[in-house]
Amino acid sequence: MKYYFLLFVFIVSISGIYSQERWSVSRKPVMGTYSKLPSETNSWQNTNTKVNVYQFGDRIVTVGPNFRVLPSPNAQQDEIVLVRHPLNQNIMFGGANTTVSGVFGQGGYITTDGGVTWTGTNLLPGYSQNSSDPAPTIDKNGVIIFTTLDVPGNLGMQSTYSLNNAVSWSSKVTITSVSSDKNFAASDDAPSSPYYGRSYAVWSNFSAGTPPIMVSYTTNSGQSWSAPSQINSPPGGHYSQGVDIMCGPTGTVYVIWAAPTSSSPFTEDFLGFAKSTDGGVSWQVTENAYDMNGIRAASLNGWNFRVNGFPRIGVDRSGGSRNGWIYAVASERNLAPAGSDADVVLHRSTDGGATWSPGIRVNQDPINNGRVQFFPAIRVDEGGNVNIVYYDNRNYPNVNDSCETYMSQSSDGGNTWTEFPVSDHRWKVKGESGLGNYGGDYIGISSGNNKIWPFWYDDKTGTMQAWTAEVSQLLVSNNQNNSEIPARFELMQNYPNPFNPSTFISYDLPKWGNVTLEVFDASGRRVSTLVNEVQKAGSYKLEFNAGSLSSGVYFYKLTAADFVSTKKMILMK
Repeated sequence: MKYYFLLFVFIVSISGIYSQERWSVSRKPVMGTYSKLPSETNSWQNTNTKVNVYQFGDRIVTVGPNFRVLPSPNAQQDEIVLVRHPLNQNIMFGGANTTVSGVFGQGGYITTDGGVTWTGTNLLPGYSQNSSDPAPTIDKNGVIIFTTLDVPGNLGMQSTYSLNNAVSWSSKVTITSVSSDKNFAASDDAPSSPYYGRSYAVWSNFSAGTPPIMVSYTTNSGQSWSAPSQINSPPGGHYSQGVDIMCGPTGTVYVIWAAPTSSSPFTEDFLGFAKSTDGGVSWQVTENAYDMNGIRAASLNGWNFRVNGFPRIGVDRSGGSRNGWIYAVASERNLAPAGSDADVVLHRSTDGGATWSPGIRVNQDPINNGRVQFFPAIRVDEGGNVNIVYYDNRNYPNVNDSCETYMSQSSDGGNTWTEFPVSDHRWKVKGESGLGNYGGDYIGISSGNNKIWPFWYDDKTGTMQAWTAEVSQLLVSNNQNNSEIPARFELMQNYPNPFNPSTFISYDLPKWGNVTLEVFDASGRRVSTLVNEVQKAGSYKLEFNAGSLSSGVYFYKLTAADFVSTKKMILMK
């Protein structure tokens, strides 16, 4: 068996194939036969400016318009992950696999103003044309550490780091030069931890006949790394792949991975778990934490798009009643509570990984309905809410048609869920141009400043691109006096009218919703936006100061839910 594996590795290396994954050796085409990526064929631009609003009991969720973090007509962006600065919630960094005019590399995208604006590059300097699998993290010093697979023909673990918010990057540092796969990274951001600031990289060692999970750590923000050490020894008939990592609220390091079967179809059979309380030096390992049945396949749902059941991890670090709880999520099927179609399933541990709950079905559409949910990513936000983002095609009667991006939220540790779409467009799931059935292997999510940021990719523009949207929440009081809630929408005449230079505008809202109040001149040109936000039911009055405007006739327009009303006012100076 060992000799067959060595022969396999040799064939892959001489052919220039991009990925050595046991379940797929066609991630990227042979370099010499790659055809240049076409520009965006349909040049689709998102014209949506509306904030979508959803109410769940006393909670309102708003989803802002979708936008691309780095619109790039001639670049493909996929397999993306998003991380946040541990101290500055305005700083987030995303990584991606990229293809730019035949060059395969790593993309990096950053915001320093809480998601309002983004900058970045599709080809980080230093990485070769065969780099793969982005795995960034940000340490306590604000250093962005970017680990990935690199080195042509070998794909060992490499890293680079940035001291200035991705403006410039260090030279590459080799973590291991042997064949590696499916990596992630994390940093200890718990001030009480004796290993505060230590960052970790984990991956599968594919130079071994039965790949195990490996780990290395850095104590100096990526300048150097410890010698790689082996975390687990896979049970017979299985190997380890699809690893994810996160640090708990006191610095304990948690790692999960899938244990696929060693023979086709390499289905993810159960979940492995390990934890370290001494900074990654030694590990307590549970090879089979619970059974799962992943969705690994060369295609899903009739789409020419490969999928997997690799698990993702989240840890509650909110300091609340569930502080320290561990959550693992993956897409599964044909094992309860999942149905015959791909469903997102969550397991949780309330005792540091010693025991795990039965599976909890996250998506709430009817079971066995011919719809699929896949590629979940999880984030436990600063308030202890569990947020899971995933692809979902539930809203389309033709199962081979389009797909959206959904989010599920739980405020009680996963017992109950609410869900809503976060994408404001849909896309036809398929492999990327020139790359066969490959279209990336996971998506991302992060949070900060009381907002959630799902991070996904789709090719709605004609080219696979990284998208995000701002998701926020508003609590509605249950103690409102119903007599104070207006019976209907109404926009009142401004007073005084005529006015100089100020006047008051009042309006009534019988229910919550997204509200805009705009002022236009006589030619129809908008001269002021007075309100553009979600508001609760109630009566509102605000002042409009027209000191900078000329005398004349103006119009003010209220839009709330399906209600639209416009009134005239006169400015006389």
